[in-house]
Formats: sequence, structure tokens, C-alpha cells
Amino acid sequence: MVNERLNSANPSFDLKYRRKKNAEEMKHQVITFAMMIFFTLIAFAAVGFDFSKWFIKPVILLLAVVQVIFQLYYFMHMKHKGHSTIALFLFSGLAVGLLTVLTFLTIVWW
Repeated sequence: MVNERLNSANPSFDLKYRRKKNAEEMKHQVITFAMMIFFTLIAFAAVGFDFSKWFIKPVILLLAVVQVIFQLYYFMHMKHKGHSTIALFLFSGLAVGLLTVLTFLTIVWW
């Protein structure tokens, strides 16, 4: 079966395989999109119900980080092969940004 998938002599099998993979990919994207909408509603509800600021800020930041991970992983196709260089640049930029924020917070507090 592996040889059939690698062999493009059977176009109907290749078409079935691609349709199945595309259907799975679309299902994952719809589920992820629904989860991100749910996380956004949780953030709005936390603010709307007037919870403590000490509770709201970390929860909203956590939900934002989870949504960024979902965006990168599913919608920007970072899970596919061949995106290692792009991932390296994205994560390097994230590390530089976090170090910059940490540096300024440290300078301000001391």
C-alpha cells in the first residue's frame, strides 16, 4: 500500500488519499476554530462577571497563548514537514521578544 501511495500511476487512489487527508485537515481546523471561539467567550465572560483583576489577567493571557499556539500549529500549517526554518525564525523572534519584555520589567522593578 505504501508503494501505491508513492506511485502516481494510480490516480484514483491518489485522489482518494488526498481527499481523505484534506477532510481530516478540515475537521481539525473547524474543531480548533470552535475551541478558539470558546476561549474568546470565556475571556469575555470573565471580564463581564467582574472577577478579580488578579484572576482575569492571567486567565486572558493564558487563553491568548493557547490561541496563538493553535493559530501557528493548525492555521499556519506549522505541523507540516518543511517548515522547520520558518519555525526557527518564529520561535527565535518569540524568545527575543520575551527576553526584551523580561529585561524591561527587571529594569523598571529594580
